[in-house]
Amino acid sequence: MVGVSTMQADPFGRPRGARLGRGVRGPAQDASVLEKSPHDAPPFAAVSQPDDPNASPYAPAEPVTSMREKPMGFWQHIEELRGVLLKSVIAFVICAAIVGVFVTDSMELLRWPLDHVAKDYPDFDTKLGTISLMEVFTMIIQLCVFGGLLLASPIILFFISQFVSPALTDREMKAVKPLCVSALFLFLLGSAFSFFLLMPSTVRIAIELNQALGLETRWTAGNYFTTLTWLVLGTGAVFEFPLVIILLVWLGVLSTEFLRKYRRHAIVLIFVIAAVITPTPDPVTQTIFAAPLYLLFEISILVSSRVEKRKRVARGAA
Repeated sequence: MVGVSTMQADPFGRPRGARLGRGVRGPAQDASVLEKSPHDAPPFAAVSQPDDPNASPYAPAEPVTSMREKPMGFWQHIEELRGVLLKSVIAFVICAAIVGVFVTDSMELLRWPLDHVAKDYPDFDTKLGTISLMEVFTMIIQLCVFGGLLLASPIILFFISQFVSPALTDREMKAVKPLCVSALFLFLLGSAFSFFLLMPSTVRIAIELNQALGLETRWTAGNYFTTLTWLVLGTGAVFEFPLVIILLVWLGVLSTEFLRKYRRHAIVLIFVIAAVITPTPDPVTQTIFAAPLYLLFEISILVSSRVEKRKRVARGAA
């Protein structure tokens, strides 16, 4: 009775060592009950010892977040987006004002395609005039808008990248940076191609057709600068299409096998785009415009094949 008297009773009157009437367990048996096999480990990975000694040594792993990510609510994102739009508008207005200040100095540069072709036609009058009261104002506003947009585009792209970058992983950032650089390079390449090659060819063909038909040329400044603006910016935008193809291949929407299979259809589509973009319907200008587009199409197929190869390697490593 000594052993029973040393035990404490629970609220039901049983001694704390008793278990379903099988008798009282001793200290050695209690210790064996607490022992667990390795298969009974808790489903949490062990982490480093925390600063708090009372903290549990087992805790669920915290999700890894980007160093650029900031915890923000919905309205905070809207506020930041408003700031990006405001800064972009300010950058555009400043660049448009700069273009407006130097518009008289840039007239000689913008007239280069016309003056360059006119050297081969001594009898051709290169003077540009206006036929309405508001045409000169429309021309200046158009030059400021498109020139300011062209100058401010790298700055606007930088502001957009700052807004989007916190939501991207490091792997996605490595893909976005060369994509932005390539987009800027292709746009400038297309604009330069149009200004130094396509626009002079258009002017030359227009002069020859006027002379062949015995027509007197009365070109206005508004018509010339409108044609120059849309041709340069349109060609620069069309030169971005290889990036669209590569992006669709990366997303799995297209494949290089599909692009090679429908190569002839792509050639027809390129000539249709050339017919829409070029201001003259002659086949010479369309061919000049379509040739680099087809070259870019072939380059996009080569780059897309490398993208697919890297995706297969990454899928196999996973």
